[in-house]
Amino acid sequence: MPKTVLITGATSGFGKAFAEKFAANGYRLILTGRRKERLDEIQQQLTDTHGVEVYTLHFDIQNRTATFDAIGSLPAAWQNIDVLINNAGLALGRDFVDDASLDDWETMIDTNLKGLMYATKAVLPFMIKEKKGHIINIGSTAAKEVYEKGNGYCATKHAVDAISKGMRIDLLRHGIKVTAIHPGAAETEFSVVRFKGDSNQAAKVYEGFQPLVAEDVAEVVYYTTTLPAHVCINDLVLTCTAQANSIYINK
Repeated sequence: MPKTVLITGATSGFGKAFAEKFAANGYRLILTGRRKERLDEIQQQLTDTHGVEVYTLHFDIQNRTATFDAIGSLPAAWQNIDVLINNAGLALGRDFVDDASLDDWETMIDTNLKGLMYATKAVLPFMIKEKKGHIINIGSTAAKEVYEKGNGYCATKHAVDAISKGMRIDLLRHGIKVTAIHPGAAETEFSVVRFKGDSNQAAKVYEGFQPLVAEDVAEVVYYTTTLPAHVCINDLVLTCTAQANSIYINK
């Protein structure tokens, strides 16, 4: 039977690119997201293009009950999950800490950290039963350095780095791999969301250099799943050539 990957936040950006990459390599896909129409479109597209099976789960990962109910509702034939990609996440606002919105902070914490933990806890019983599996947590270079006006977002991504290390230790006894992948500047809808729909301001983020695109990150994520069973990439930082870390970019 083909392997199965569950991807959170699969309706755009990294998540959609991950779905396309794994579908192209014959995986069955479980795709989750808040936008049902987009989920349905991607399901149809991947089925038509690659002939793979695609199962969709429509829920908001910030909602603990909805997350557990949705993943818990998977039919038995879809419970043998080989790879979980905790991708759902966002940045909101770019403000000094004294100007930052508490609502923005809470949304980032609820999505980037708590949502990741909910999805992992919901999937783990399936992996533990099989004594194998691979969890891939999508972090950010913001998990490695804190930059001006990045306060809340950097805090959530530092937390993703920490929970990834904790998972890797605690899941050793179950034979489950844990990989944290930290992309740098990547041109997706990420900055449009961060600047709350201001596409002009978002575009300025990527002026003067060639950033990553979602497909670059998908290539690396997929690669980490192709290694022998006894090999695990624990932590990987991925940037474009023009970027040294979360602070320094040559423009």
